[in-house]
Amino acid sequence: MGSNPKRQLFQLFAHVAKALAHPNRLELIEAIAQGERSVDALAKSCSRTVSNVSHHLRILRDAGLLVSRKEGQQVIYGLADERVIDVVAGIRRVAELHLAGVERIIRDNFENRDKLTPVKRDELLERVRSGEAIVLDVRPPEEYEAGHIPGAINITLDKLPKRLKQLPHDQEIVAYCRGPYCMLAYEAIEMLRGKGFQARRLEEGFPEWKARNLPVVTGTPD
Repeated sequence: MGSNPKRQLFQLFAHVAKALAHPNRLELIEAIAQGERSVDALAKSCSRTVSNVSHHLRILRDAGLLVSRKEGQQVIYGLADERVIDVVAGIRRVAELHLAGVERIIRDNFENRDKLTPVKRDELLERVRSGEAIVLDVRPPEEYEAGHIPGAINITLDKLPKRLKQLPHDQEIVAYCRGPYCMLAYEAIEMLRGKGFQARRLEEGFPEWKARNLPVVTGTPD
């Protein structure tokens, strides 16, 4: 690395940045941000082979972004800490502001599907406390059990049509999923609005909520 300490640090910082410079690894970080996961579970969640996922996880762990532990025959991965979410969010915000391709994809695939202003974190807390809104978590049950917003109802997208009768028409429904560009929340609010419900999505997803040290509950409802 040479004798210049600043350059030594920059080279180590670049090592972390290089570990993030792959779309598969960013997708894995989003998945792990929902809660600790095994290699097998991550491979299934991301529709990739176990060997491919293991390769990318080792790179992220070696860069200090993930931690791992053994549980029987399984290797379980988790985020090194919640600041990893802030790093990824920073990359996302810079890309949103300065890359024309990102702006086009967001406009064509996200903004055109949802013209309503999403609900911000602080607004959601106030609306839930006042009884004006209920929260809908559309992630898979195992992600919901690993951690969710207090009071959130867990209904996956495929089960939502059969459970519409359980949802109120006199309260706004705020849906969230894995992150700001998770399509599950967009599809859920489209379905709900089509059935006459008041529905908006949370501006970001569960990982961003947790990274702000907002209330989180684990397990299934009583």
